[in-house]
Amino acid sequence: MNRCVIIGYKGQDGRLLSESLHHEGHEVIGLGRGDLDLLDPKAVLDFLCIKRPDHLYYLAATHHSSEDQVPISDPELFRRSFDLHLHGLVSFLEGIRKGSPDTRLFYAASSHVFGQPKESPQTENTPFHPQNIYGISKVAGVEACRFYRNAYRVHASCGILYNHESSYRAEKFVSQKIIKGALAIARGERDHLTLGNLNASIDWGYAPDFIEAMKQILLLDESGDFIIATGEPHTVGEFVEIAFGELGLNWQQWVKVNPALITKEQSQLVGDSSKLKAATGWQPTLSFTQMVSLLLKSERDAR
Repeated sequence: MNRCVIIGYKGQDGRLLSESLHHEGHEVIGLGRGDLDLLDPKAVLDFLCIKRPDHLYYLAATHHSSEDQVPISDPELFRRSFDLHLHGLVSFLEGIRKGSPDTRLFYAASSHVFGQPKESPQTENTPFHPQNIYGISKVAGVEACRFYRNAYRVHASCGILYNHESSYRAEKFVSQKIIKGALAIARGERDHLTLGNLNASIDWGYAPDFIEAMKQILLLDESGDFIIATGEPHTVGEFVEIAFGELGLNWQQWVKVNPALITKEQSQLVGDSSKLKAATGWQPTLSFTQMVSLLLKSERDAR
């Protein structure tokens, strides 16, 4: 049995990871907002010296969408993002170095580190070229892990996560907009669903599969950077067609397109997980169609 700490355990990945680790019989310590000041290096060091976790998953992240009701200025978003994605992370990296050297850390990075890549699919060697504040701060986190890995031999691995879905996904994400919208239309509660771009192409995976990848990465003798992705892009239109089709609906009768909803340039991000597969044997367990069907069933059963 391992003692595992999850920073950001209330988000989609944290909830799934906590459930999975509990099921396997591990001790899980979840930290959310207000549980520990991540920006206080001494408090973090004291925590690590007392708990001495075997594995630490740094999943904390700040997401801000142009559709969020409360706008945030770019300077404020930079501050929040670097506090959470870099400064809090460094508190734990330094704390592990000083007080808990056997702890293995996993940092959840994002495909946004690649921004507008010049090659597809992306590999661990693809140059970073972030196009938004989220991606910029995640690049900083990856570089911090690399620094502590190389300078101090801290076992710090980075998972570069592509889009991954589950029933725990927040409603503002397009996957949940489609699922909830299709079901509401089927129940007669809505008369249409409006989306921004049906041609947007996304490398979509099943979140529980990604959680398994995280756990397998921390079992490796050597830490490193690993892309976690399916390598298969699918359009928003494909997602819509499958979801509506499952309900016996012709999506073309119910879905409207409003390009004004898209306020940011979109790029095609497709990940190559060959390194991860070679190191761990990891493989996705669900196809894209199976994932959409399962998301729809989970939402329908929850009612």
